[in-house]
Amino acid sequence: MIVVRARRAVVEGAERPAAVLVEGERIEAVLPFDAVVDAPDVVLAADEVLLPGLVDTHVHVNEPGRTEWEGFATATRAAAAGGVTTIVDMPLNALPPTVDVAALEIKRKAADGQCAVDVGFWGGAVPGNAGELRALHEAGVFGVKCFLLDSGVPEFPPLLGQDLTTALRAAAEFDGLMIVHAEDGDLVREAAGRRYLDFVASRPPAAEDSAIAGLLAAARETGARVHVVHLSSADALPQLAAARAEGVRVTVETCPHYLALTAEEVPDGDTRFKCCPPVREAGNRDALWQGLADGTIDMVVSDHSPCTADLKRLETGDFGQAWGGIASLQVGLPVVWTEARRRGHGLAEVVTWMAERPAALVGLSRKGRIAAGQDADLTVFAPDATFVVGRLHHRNPITPYAGRELYGQVRRTWLRGAPVEEHEPPRGRLLRREDLR
Repeated sequence: MIVVRARRAVVEGAERPAAVLVEGERIEAVLPFDAVVDAPDVVLAADEVLLPGLVDTHVHVNEPGRTEWEGFATATRAAAAGGVTTIVDMPLNALPPTVDVAALEIKRKAADGQCAVDVGFWGGAVPGNAGELRALHEAGVFGVKCFLLDSGVPEFPPLLGQDLTTALRAAAEFDGLMIVHAEDGDLVREAAGRRYLDFVASRPPAAEDSAIAGLLAAARETGARVHVVHLSSADALPQLAAARAEGVRVTVETCPHYLALTAEEVPDGDTRFKCCPPVREAGNRDALWQGLADGTIDMVVSDHSPCTADLKRLETGDFGQAWGGIASLQVGLPVVWTEARRRGHGLAEVVTWMAERPAALVGLSRKGRIAAGQDADLTVFAPDATFVVGRLHHRNPITPYAGRELYGQVRRTWLRGAPVEEHEPPRGRLLRREDLR
């Protein structure tokens, strides 16, 4: 048993002094800061805030099959260094993709014994596998992901037209969650060249808006639960809010890069900034922040999607040829906090967006909050300290944040009651949907 004492802690939606009593892997109680307890003390410094460990439900680990892009060992070390204690791994980019139970078991075997934080898995929905979705659900995935246009890898084709409706009907039968990359391929055109604004124009807001409209219509028809991943177009916010108001079961995420970066600042040829959908203009960024503030956007997760240096085409700077993905798992919290504090948002809001709501999305009821009975996943964060983004644990630490000064240092991370130490064997568990309810 230990007591973690913090003059500032984010507890149940507010900052206050607290003494967090940890017994084994769980939080036993949250007490006043100066409560007398017969247990060793860990006292945070005056400039540190105690946060729950973050939950990142959108991470591309890519192992097995494309482990040279990223693997469980490197991704989870990066997560722990960034205050993230739980990740959920995406079903594509690994080989085989997680579109049936056999592939899920291959992925679990690859991850076993390598993970520095707790790891869950998404399944995948592709044409022809609607009959596999219930089995994936029963095997413990937290939901299934689909694309509404080319995913970028041939082994994970999109669900178009009736295929989407069929998959949603199958998921609705067991109240499964479908998470969706929503861009309309008919409105996306091929991009080429070094000019970033040409790339942005090739994937206009209308592509997201159209795909989301189709998804919402299918969700109304089938009654399925749906979640829009990595929302980039703020133009889609009114239809999302209206659908939710009429009872469509839809949730929405956005990502640090859409909240912190702007198209105007991206240098031509700097393909580190390429992602799909793209980082858009400053006015769009402001509207996304408003969507977070009013609750239309539920959460912020990384969409950590790294690749090897050659696939970024840094030598040519051709946005059409470069892999689309931003590596940010280790720095997501300070990236979001730097912009949030500038806009007048507090740490309690950031915790809601980056810990509590992602945990709720996937049903991890013992994650994402500091409260009695929760897993003792804790992050020590110094919100006023600054640092320049340098060494990263990602296997390929190519990121648009390199050299950027950010607010907020993650100084320590506990996973289920014990500090995560780089030199110690990894203690992360492989989670199933039913494990932490």
